[in-house]
Amino acid sequence: MRTVARARRTRASSSTAPAQAPHAPFGFVQLEFGFLLGSADGRYLVRGHADGPTEAVLVLRTLAAPERRWLRGRRARPVESAEPEPVPTARATVVRPEPFESREEADSWLAGLRGDDEAVQAELEAAFRVVNRARAAQRAAAGDPYAADVSADHALACRVGYGAGEAVANGRFTDAIELPRAGARRPRRSMQAPDERFAALLGGREEPLVAEELVLRARADLNAGREREAALEARIALEALAAELGERAPLDQRDRISRAANAALEGRTPAELEEAVAAMEAAIRRRRLVRKS
Repeated sequence: MRTVARARRTRASSSTAPAQAPHAPFGFVQLEFGFLLGSADGRYLVRGHADGPTEAVLVLRTLAAPERRWLRGRRARPVESAEPEPVPTARATVVRPEPFESREEADSWLAGLRGDDEAVQAELEAAFRVVNRARAAQRAAAGDPYAADVSADHALACRVGYGAGEAVANGRFTDAIELPRAGARRPRRSMQAPDERFAALLGGREEPLVAEELVLRARADLNAGREREAALEARIALEALAAELGERAPLDQRDRISRAANAALEGRTPAELEEAVAAMEAAIRRRRLVRKS
């Protein structure tokens, strides 16, 4: 998702955080987006069920943009040029439910993250699962099908650090690292040629598979921890692949996906789903390469 090869250290200044936190430090991941997340600002407890333990505290905050000139009345008016509109920034902070026992323990945890790309990625993935869980709740609560999931590619900034609970909730912290923008260090894979294919799809020179969208949805659900939804999406996606690719479809995954979908319908956690979705993704990639050759 991201690398910490060039993560830069960011310390809160004395004007924004006290030198000695009055409360135990909490670890957090902070994400900023250049668009509204849709949910009301506030602090939200994240639990699996009402009587379950708190898994995280999600703090949502809108950072105001420069004030725009709102049009008065309901009638359109002529304009002479298209000026960019200022937009607000949305900040989502995912705070660990339990504090560190001491400042020294928090320092040791953050120092370990600085040298461990995989550990930082795990922290980010866990935070995005919480944020996307909130996005799914927003979709259901508002009946809004366009409240889509977010990923590191959508974030303007990602920070991992620690601070006193109340300070972190208000956007301040004791110590943190800020990660490079997603894609800044990601090598372009020439075989995929996404820009070239984008133009071909948009211009009607290539027709996408119906299964592609379904597999992408299954992958998004799987990454967000929505295994039951992913299993049901995967079953439909495999049937579409079978119809569109014939013998080139990974039909050996049919039984695995069927078992996972049945488990999902019965309220059980599906197993072996990652392998099945990966097999469908590989089949779609092979089809693209065959068409290019």
